[in-house]
Amino acid sequence: MIVWINGTHGAGKTTTSALVQELLPNSRVFDAEKVGDVLMDVTPALPDMGNFQHWDPWRPLVVETARRLLDYTGGTLVIPMTVLVESYWREISAGLEGYGIPVRHFVLHADGETLRDRIQNDTVMGPSSFRFAYVEPYAEAAEMWLHAEAEVIDTTSTPPELAARRIAEKVSL
Repeated sequence: MIVWINGTHGAGKTTTSALVQELLPNSRVFDAEKVGDVLMDVTPALPDMGNFQHWDPWRPLVVETARRLLDYTGGTLVIPMTVLVESYWREISAGLEGYGIPVRHFVLHADGETLRDRIQNDTVMGPSSFRFAYVEPYAEAAEMWLHAEAEVIDTTSTPPELAARRIAEKVSL
């Protein structure tokens, strides 16, 4: 199984995913962003598209990597990854379903003011114009399709430990 934890920067994906992994037996965290990092290291560089998710190879490589990891380890993969483009989510989820891999899709939600505050005051990554740029697209995706496609956990005032417990409980049912 895959537990996909979606949401934009500042929603708590990384922290919550690590906590979910601790709560689910035989689970591992797979950061699909690392697939993007590999593509960013290609030389000469791939065309600048502003985000590695726009490169056609990224989505099928995420699917194949997740499938092969599950084939190798079994259990559950917890994937903390923002996907705000509906067609990209459909491609990834269809690819995983094509391999018979069940996906539980969660979105960690926080209001725009909270997200901006978390990004601004992030002591690990620091403020980032890249991260700020996704607050509005997240709000649009949430309204247009994302919240209808996932189980939403509001993290505006919910600590990561509680969000992780809620996800683990829903997955274990």
